[in-house]
Amino acid sequence: MKTSIQTIESFQVAGLPIRTDNATEQTPNGKIRALWSDFFAQDLFEIPERIQGSPVYGVYTNYESDHTGSFDVIAGVKVTEAPTTHLQTVTIEAGDYLVFETKGEMPQRMIDGWMAVWQYFAQTDALYQRRYTTDFEQMVDENDIKIFIAVQPAQTK
Repeated sequence: MKTSIQTIESFQVAGLPIRTDNATEQTPNGKIRALWSDFFAQDLFEIPERIQGSPVYGVYTNYESDHTGSFDVIAGVKVTEAPTTHLQTVTIEAGDYLVFETKGEMPQRMIDGWMAVWQYFAQTDALYQRRYTTDFEQMVDENDIKIFIAVQPAQTK
């Protein structure tokens, strides 16, 4: 899987939120699949505040701890301002992101993408470590999906 570092300016995403954890997502009680079904069923990618041409985003934020703790997921789009509706707005933090480019058919490409994320950060000699601030999936279309993980240089030992 191809990776690269990108420096991102902050921006806002508005969408539907849930709170979950990785253990729940690996069971039939996982919430993320239903979140995306609700997002598309409600045509939320067409809200008035959406920035024209914005990709769809899956934002991971409010981490309780690390990949083992709870976190929020927001399915949404980039917006010019917070909507006055029931949607939640989150700010993607500015900074460096390690970008994982996914390949293959959905949903397996997303599963494989997150497996690559976990494998990368499990390495003891990884160049970067996760910040656990805001991470996101950027979906331009079904053939262009990337996972952005907020990082900082790894601490040298």
